[in-house]
This record gives sequence, structure tokens and C-alpha cells, in this order.
Amino acid sequence: MIKLVRPNSGLKDKALDFKQEFLDNNEHTINGSELLDQMDDYDQWLRSVTDNTSPEAVSPDWVVTDTFFALDENDEIVGIIDLRHTLNDFLKDFGNSGYSVRPSERQKGYATEMLRQILKIAAEIGMNEMHLSVERSNEPSVRTIRKNGGVYERSFEFENEIADIYVIQLT
Repeated sequence: MIKLVRPNSGLKDKALDFKQEFLDNNEHTINGSELLDQMDDYDQWLRSVTDNTSPEAVSPDWVVTDTFFALDENDEIVGIIDLRHTLNDFLKDFGNSGYSVRPSERQKGYATEMLRQILKIAAEIGMNEMHLSVERSNEPSVRTIRKNGGVYERSFEFENEIADIYVIQLT
């Protein structure tokens, strides 16, 4: 159905189109995009994302993170997801992964499959569990996390909204 691929220069035009669709829908945050939503220069973003995959090159205020585009059978970008190998103090309420599906491709099961695939990658690199946060009002994402084995752990408040942390055991 979909495959996860690392961002690369060959995907630049598709990535910019992906980002523009969010902006055209008045969505200014692309969860799991490693700040693609805030960067004006794709090549600069690509360098940052690539650097963040290496313990030697990761930004000092960040953690080692793998970012993937989700491509459909036509090699179109339908989503983006990241995998944070560890959690620092800032990330303890945001979890090991964030993801977004482009507005025109929602409600097709892509998020559930993206998360399923990232859980497999997390297990392969030796992670025992994944923590995921979601605004309680984001029912589609809550369902996605639960379908992938997420168990409620705790709640917190973020930007005047209640969010929940779910844990998915990998071993």
C-alpha cells in the first residue's frame, strides 16, 4: 500500500507540493516533519534531517531522529513520519514519533500503516517501547494509535488543550 522512504533531493518538488497542500488548507503545522512546515529552503531542511540521523551530527538540542516520507503506489507523497530514538526533557510530552497525512489523502488508512511500519523500524533498532502523544480531540489519530497497540499512560495540557500519552510495547 505505502512505503517509507528517507527524504532525498529527488523528492524536492513532491515535498514542496506536499507542504503547500497543508498551507492551502490553512494547516500550518505538519507533525512529524522535522520542521518542514517552518523551513523555506528544502535543501537546508534536507541537510538538517540527514544530520539528525547521526549521533555525531545531530543538533545539540535534539535527538537522533529518522524521518520518512510515505509514498503511495504511484510514488506520490501521502504522509510523513519521524522516529525519535530517545526522548529528552522537551520531548517527554511529545513522544517518539509524530506523523501527518496530507489533507487530500486522509481517512484511507495511511496513518495506521505509517505507524505500523515505523514501529517495526523502532523494534529493529532495539527500542522496547514507543511513546506517542495526541491531542484528545484528534480522534482519527487516537484511533490510529490504539489500532497499533497504544495503551493510555497519562495526560498533560499543551497550548490549552488536553493531550494524552500512549505507550506501545515493541517486545
